[in-house]
Amino acid sequence: MRLLNKVCIITGAAQGIGLATAEKFATEGAIVVICDIKQAAIDGAVASCKALGAQALGLLLDVTKRDQVDQVVAAVKAQFGRIDVLVNNAGITKDARLQKMTLEQFDAVIDVNLRGVFHCAQAVTGHMIEQGSGVILNASSVVGIYGNFGQTNYAASKFGVIGFTKTWARELGPKGIRVNAVAPGFIDTPILATIPEKVLAEMRAHVPLKRLGRPEEIANVYAFLASDEASYVNGAVLEVSGGMTV
Repeated sequence: MRLLNKVCIITGAAQGIGLATAEKFATEGAIVVICDIKQAAIDGAVASCKALGAQALGLLLDVTKRDQVDQVVAAVKAQFGRIDVLVNNAGITKDARLQKMTLEQFDAVIDVNLRGVFHCAQAVTGHMIEQGSGVILNASSVVGIYGNFGQTNYAASKFGVIGFTKTWARELGPKGIRVNAVAPGFIDTPILATIPEKVLAEMRAHVPLKRLGRPEEIANVYAFLASDEASYVNGAVLEVSGGMTV
């Protein structure tokens, strides 16, 4: 088990890639802290992780609320005595072309996808420095590398996450803390539920593997990066897209 007894906080962990990551970490022996905004979904995710034999804790968390972030981190530290891994997975989309995007759409995505990542990372960093080790994993996207039509806000947030990752890898590496990002391609999760089938078919056609990714395929990468197997990986942005940008 690659993450045996590692205390791992995962945001947005009640569905999609976050849930798959929580379940993967559970199978790797981690103590999984599932954070999300819907209690019923959190309860289901906790039950799933416990069924896999893991110790799991579910906590309500809106990553845009710094007081909530601080309370969650304090609760985890108080209960388990340490924080080994943070997966900044929580994210949203509110798509529109530049001319039609509202300030509300722009601000909402930046608040969750960028400011939320900052809140969570800053909140755990002191504890990780104190213990002399830790891993911070940030969810970027291929959209954060190459841009995408209709996603000004999302692209900006995911570009920003890469900037965070590179900067924190420099700042925190000397403290024993590794910081990396994962840049998924198009993954079959609820976030794609509003996309018409015709568009999904076009997305599949652009991927050399001719399919969308599965949440567990991203979770596998997070598990590797969180583990000691990736002990010399720091400041990396690992694209997991089926080759769509080749």
